[in-house]
This record gives sequence, structure tokens and C-alpha cells, in this order.
Amino acid sequence: MSEETTNKQEMPEQLSDILLVLDKEKMKIQAVKSIDENGKMETVEPTKKNQNQFMRVDKSGDFFSNFFSNFFSQLKNPTNFSFFKVPAPVAAEKAQELQKHVDKPTPQGEKVLKEHEVKAEPQQDKKQENQNNMATAQTTTETSEYRYKPEQIDWETMKNLGLSKEYLEKRNLLDPLLRGYKTNELLPIGINLGGSILRTDTRLSLQQGEDGNVIVAIHGIKREPNLHFEFFGHKFTDEDKKNLLETGNMGRVVNLVNSKTGELMPSIISIDRLTNDVIALRTDFIKIPDEIKGVKLNEEQKQTLMEGKPLYLEGMISTKGTEFSATVQFNADKRYVEFLFDRSNNNQQAQTNQQNTQQSNQQSQPQEAPRTFRGKELDDEQYNKFKAGQTIYVELKDKKDQPYKGYITFDKDTGKTNFEFPGQYKARVEPAEAHKTQTAVNSEGKTNEATKNVQEPLKSGQQRPKNKQQQEKQEQPKVAAQPKGRKL
Repeated sequence: MSEETTNKQEMPEQLSDILLVLDKEKMKIQAVKSIDENGKMETVEPTKKNQNQFMRVDKSGDFFSNFFSNFFSQLKNPTNFSFFKVPAPVAAEKAQELQKHVDKPTPQGEKVLKEHEVKAEPQQDKKQENQNNMATAQTTTETSEYRYKPEQIDWETMKNLGLSKEYLEKRNLLDPLLRGYKTNELLPIGINLGGSILRTDTRLSLQQGEDGNVIVAIHGIKREPNLHFEFFGHKFTDEDKKNLLETGNMGRVVNLVNSKTGELMPSIISIDRLTNDVIALRTDFIKIPDEIKGVKLNEEQKQTLMEGKPLYLEGMISTKGTEFSATVQFNADKRYVEFLFDRSNNNQQAQTNQQNTQQSNQQSQPQEAPRTFRGKELDDEQYNKFKAGQTIYVELKDKKDQPYKGYITFDKDTGKTNFEFPGQYKARVEPAEAHKTQTAVNSEGKTNEATKNVQEPLKSGQQRPKNKQQQEKQEQPKVAAQPKGRKL
């Protein structure tokens, strides 16, 4: 792998752990699926067929300890169960091994069970900061737990980037950062290079450094995805490149190589559409919903999505109650099933774009009008008009810190912001305003004070007398009509 790419690539998600449980009454090993609000635990058979339903949690020691303590404290009748932690890729095999030791107890088997058993420590029973409702913890830590704490963030570094805790909270961006996600929108930052300041838009994430400290990762915008070099041992084929550039998803599972351990990592690959980064996600972390927009998925359809392939669904119901059909596919960057649109069908494109941010999958995050444009944060009055689709006037600064002005409009269908310089905006809007007078007078029977005595149809864009003759008619006082009578 070239040096150019090793410094740029991001390692796919590390292995998660699976929670197995032994019901002491039935003496049977099962895989934990979820726990409801009443403390009742749901389990499934620990087979490879059911592996996409297993509850997965981060394997790091501190995080797992906190997670398990929360889980255990909410469990109804916890003394009826024993729990075991095993690596996700071998969960099914380990479950069979543990079951054998349960069925036929031996000193050696007891030792194996002890090695994998986990218990809640007394000191961890205290209330956890940012504790969440465990009823939603059905797949990974993504929907239920925080990977980091606010005090772990180097706020001095954030300050140097022009960001603060209050700013991130106001934009609702601190929460995804603490969960281990990238920010779901671009942020304007400034980097002091000594003699100059670099201003740019980026996505941010938190990562754990080799020394254990939490660092701020900056994901800058690339001109195009880097598909010319190997990506963790995978060489992109022409078909791979075509799929990634057209849909943002590669459409198949490939074995990536862990550059540190040499371990093979079955993963899917997508493009971060905000930054053009190449993103990989281990198949262990893929969770397919049972239903999408009213259409229940069968096992074959679920497997298609698990393999990263596109799936065409008919008969889905939109939020407005209308039926539609579209292609869906799991996106490694977004971590949920997204809608794809047919570029050749404009109607379907508009419809599926609208559906794209309204997934039934709990992991999706609705797309909203950005609060910041080119480093300029809109005030409340501007933002309310902007997100409603109105055009607003803004004063901005270019990369050399020089001011310029213009008009911006948010397009709800495409999710994009359109910018126009004052000259462009006036050239487009003012002629339309001028034609209003012509239409009102000639077609709607209304009166224009500046031309009410001209008694001629107004020309295109006309709002006042067009020549000396019309001006004289306009200034000539109107004589009241004399009543007609019979001549005597």
C-alpha cells in the first residue's frame, strides 16, 4: 500500500463484542438481542443466520464495563442469568463451545466459562452520565451509548479551530461526536498557520489516540474520491469505481486487511458525499430493519442489503400517504439503508430525494437547512426564513478575509444552497416585478396611477408613460361626461 494512502485512509470499525447469556433454569446459552423498558430480555439462537440480530457493543474495556453495568441494573431478575462476552466474528462458535461445557461440566470447562463471564462491579452501579433508555439498544452502541465524555475533548484544540462546546451544543453536533460519529454537516473552521489563517469547511469526529487520549479528527473536503490506490489491500475494479461514483456505494462485500494485525475484515465501502472520503464499515455493524416504509422484508431481501447490494422495492408508502417505488441500499458512511434515485427520471428523483432523510431506520438523521453558509452563521430571523425556502441577503467574507455580499436560497428538494451575487439576483427578480404592472392593468382590469389616463395597453415592463404623447394624456384632466337629454 502506498504511503500516500496509508496516511489518508481510516480504519474500518474495530471488532465489537457479543453478549451471550445462560438461563440458569433452562441451562441454555442464547445471544442477547435487546432489553425492553420493563427489564425483560429478548434473546435469539446464537447461530450465524441470526448474527445480524445480536446486540453488539464496543470491545474497549471502560466502555463495555459502563454498558454492561447499565444493562445489568435494568434487567429484571438478573440473578437468573449468567453473562459471557465473546468476539463478534466467532460468536456462534463460542456459543456452541460454552453450551458443551454447560451440558457436560468439567473443571476445564468451568475454567473456560469463567474466562468469558462478565459481572457488574458494585462501584459501577451508580448512575452513569448521559445514561440512555436501554430499550433502544438493539444493535450496536450507536443508538444507546456514548463512546466519549465531554471532559475528554481537548477544548483548547477546539478553541483554536474557532469552535466551542456551546456552539456545538447549539448546532446539535456535540451528541453525534460523543457517540463516535462524524458531524452530520460541514463546519467552518480556521487553522492558524503562523503567517496566515486557513479557513475551510470540514466534518469533525473524535478518535482515540495510541496513548489513550481523545483527539479531534478533521475530515476535509477532497476534490474527488481517491480510487486509484489500494484501500486496505483492496484494489478498486472499474465496476467498483463506477458504482461508487454513480451511487456512492460499491455494492458488494470485500475483505479488507487490517494494516496493523493483518486480520481480514469483511466490509462494505461507500463515499462520504460531503467530503469525498472513502469510508468502510465492517459487516458486523450492519443492521437491516424488518420493514422499510410499510414493506416487510423477507430473508432474501435482507441478505441482499447485508451484502451491500442495491434492492428495488415496490409499494412503499411515503409520509404523505402516497405509494412509491425506489431502490434502497445500505450506506457505510450513514450507517443506514438509504434511498437511491434514478437520474433519468426527474419525478422519481425528487420523490426519493425527499424520502432519503425520512428513514424508518432509527439510525437515520433528517437533513436540514444548514445554519452556517461559507463561514457565516445566520441569526434566528434569517435562519427561519432561509429554512422556509425564502431568499435572504447575507454579507460574507472570502478566503482572504475580504467582504462580499449576495443572496442565498435553500432548495428543500435537493438539500443544496443556491448563491447569487446582487447583480445576478436583481437581473432575475426585477424584470419579473416590472411585468406585474403590465399583467395587472392589461389582464386583471386594475389601475396604475402613473398611467391611468393613457388609455392604451401597457407594453412589457411598462410602469409609466413611454413618450411625450402619453405623458400629455396622463396630465390632461379628465372631463366629467355630460348627461344626455332631449333637445327642446
